[in-house]
Amino acid sequence: MRFVLNVLRWGVTTLFALFFVGVLVVAGAYLYVAPDMPEVDSLREVRLQVPLRVFSQDGLMIAEYGEQRREPLRLEDMPEPLVQAFLAAEDDRFYRHPGVDYHGLLRAAVNLITTGEKTQGGSTITMQLARNFFLTRDRTYTRKITEIFLSFRIERELSKDEILELYLNKIYLGQRAYGVGAAAQVYYGVPVAELSLDQMATIAGLPKAPSTTNPVTSPRRAEIRRNYVLGRMRDLGMIDEETFAEARARPVVARLHNPVVQLEAAYVGEMVRQEMLARFGEAAYTEGFRVHTTLDSRLQRTANNALRNGLMEYDRRHGYRGPEARIDLSEHADDAALDRVLGQVARVGGRLWPGVVTRVTAETAEVYLGSGSRVPLNLEAVSWARPYIDVSRTGPVPERVSDVLSAGDLVRVERQGDVSWRLAQMPVVGGALVSLDPRDGSIIALVGGYDFFQASFNRAVQASRQPGSAFKPFIYSAALERGYSPASLINDAPVVFEDPALEDTWRPTNYSGRFYGPTRLREALTESRNLVSIRLLHAIGVRYAHDYVSSRFGLDPSRHPRDLSLALGSGAVTPLEMTAAYAVFANGGYRIEPWFIERIEGPDGEILEQANPIRVCEAPCEPQQRAELQVAAMGAGEVAEPLVADELRVAERVLSPANAYQMVSMMRDVIQDGTARRARALAREDIAGKTGTTNDLRDAWFSGFNGEVVTTAWVGFDDNSPLGPRESGGATALPMWIEYMREALSGRPLRVMDEPEGMVTVRIDAETGGLATARTRRALFETFTPEQVPEAQDGVPAPAGEMPGAGQDEVRPEFLF
Repeated sequence: MRFVLNVLRWGVTTLFALFFVGVLVVAGAYLYVAPDMPEVDSLREVRLQVPLRVFSQDGLMIAEYGEQRREPLRLEDMPEPLVQAFLAAEDDRFYRHPGVDYHGLLRAAVNLITTGEKTQGGSTITMQLARNFFLTRDRTYTRKITEIFLSFRIERELSKDEILELYLNKIYLGQRAYGVGAAAQVYYGVPVAELSLDQMATIAGLPKAPSTTNPVTSPRRAEIRRNYVLGRMRDLGMIDEETFAEARARPVVARLHNPVVQLEAAYVGEMVRQEMLARFGEAAYTEGFRVHTTLDSRLQRTANNALRNGLMEYDRRHGYRGPEARIDLSEHADDAALDRVLGQVARVGGRLWPGVVTRVTAETAEVYLGSGSRVPLNLEAVSWARPYIDVSRTGPVPERVSDVLSAGDLVRVERQGDVSWRLAQMPVVGGALVSLDPRDGSIIALVGGYDFFQASFNRAVQASRQPGSAFKPFIYSAALERGYSPASLINDAPVVFEDPALEDTWRPTNYSGRFYGPTRLREALTESRNLVSIRLLHAIGVRYAHDYVSSRFGLDPSRHPRDLSLALGSGAVTPLEMTAAYAVFANGGYRIEPWFIERIEGPDGEILEQANPIRVCEAPCEPQQRAELQVAAMGAGEVAEPLVADELRVAERVLSPANAYQMVSMMRDVIQDGTARRARALAREDIAGKTGTTNDLRDAWFSGFNGEVVTTAWVGFDDNSPLGPRESGGATALPMWIEYMREALSGRPLRVMDEPEGMVTVRIDAETGGLATARTRRALFETFTPEQVPEAQDGVPAPAGEMPGAGQDEVRPEFLF
């Protein structure tokens, strides 16, 4: 008996000693790691790294930027089977343990003793959360001890549901996907609510080894891991045998899905990215900002198509440059080999598919597009493809398909309708289209090239080019301010400029090469007469005009010459700058500033910044009009703090009402009777604009508008090489503008500018510009300010200024149209 008592006494003493030592060890370990342990309270305020997302005005996603793809979700928004799958795979005792599962730790210890390897960590979801937020993934004993103590802290501070929600939003699941919301989009292209059970189990199997069990790169391993998760769910009573068998029988069909871009506007997306980076630094990519732009999705799609159609039409006019590459079909004899080739070639602009010509006859060719798909091309499909010689010449029209294509050619094709295809090629010419609302400067559509992912150079805001004759309205506006009128006569006659600094003389001519004698300003602008513009600029003074263009239309004075070539647009502007300048005419004489970010929201939808742009409000700005503009500035009731009247930014008037009215009237004639006659196809009386073509046909422009939309289209080569014969603004840029404006103005009522008070309309002599008399052979009506009305005389009105043969201003020997 005494022996038994001694054994019991020794055993109790030993256990107490071991317990005491254990407490000391635990206390010592805690004291050792405690100084480096983070505060768990920070988890309540944690901001998950959420990418920057950019949207159109009507909420369609344009772009996503950030290293981590994440879709934060609340626990109640996650399907129950998805949560169960993670619990089954990672921690089925989650709701029963205090943060550390002793069963798991014991299992890991046994594994370490028997194998000598730390292959099992025994980590609970809470421990994984602690590691993911605060610690490294290094397999060290110190890190593990810290993880355990931190898990206890987390369990004391947060509820089980809060821990699980953080975990399911934080966990890395491969392919840049963090959290279950992002994983559902990355692997299956759907929100979590639309996942099937087998897909949920596949995602739940990823935390253990996101790279080796990835369903995209390792589908077989992913299937094994998925089936394990499904088996655990069955064993734990989460699903029945029938559901298990059905989910287990499904194949692994995951593939990568890029962010769901609902609106193609990558050039604007990049503008937003640069602006957000400038404002917020690298935090722009992680703070979950949601940027809503001013883009109208319907008009942005129209702008994309109009630009691409215009560039493709230009490209076809100048011939076929041949295949992009040659493929040796003897080394690529099967579809799999060709698939590998085509996998390295991207589709361009959403419409130009890469393909390999596999068979050619005189009548037809077969083009392999990948994944077993083949399309035929007949003679009609290649009839445009005359051989390209240079920008001015092409070869003969093909008579056989084999004249154009050969087996092994890597080519582009585009769909025609629902069933037929046509040979295509990627345009090498550049272009841009910009459209904004002239009442506040908001950009409603912008395209900076054929395809952003082929060339990210944004020509809409970065291409600084000569505007040519599209610049003339600014000079004419300056002349009206100096006392000229639309009826003033300027002599359209040859002029020669000599400059000692130049080895030659400058003899500018009109585009037609002809001279027309005394010409009214209205007629000169309508027909884009160069010599009239030069003489007019000389008469009003280069310095005055240079300052006028800068101060009234906001064009950078440093990029425009201080000589007579200014009249022909020899300076430099971007398409966006040109559009903003023309907005001054469109809105009746007010200067606005282009803008494209309507509001910036935080990750929870709170509005961080709301745009308050300069808006047109005719002076004196009546209270009712200010209220209407205030509502427009607030936007659909989304601004928490309504703007007060004093915060409304009113645009400055820079042109008199009469000046703006007369300029719009003259530019309406450009469309009705002048160089932009093609635009009459829109059958609208409220549109106005001006074509522009530069020296040697290097740039083609058209800027035009009505009272609600102002748009500029531009075409040119990035290296400034010529576009080729007959590629003028009216032939090359105007068709793009027409296609876009047809949709932009659809359903909008006519907005013909009202005639300002005090102006008078009289009959004038079309030949002299003076008041019509009984002997006038051709009379027409013209509208003047009281000061402009010509005197009643039977002859030519007061001269509008003559120009000497030798230029009094510094000039350059350029030949601009």
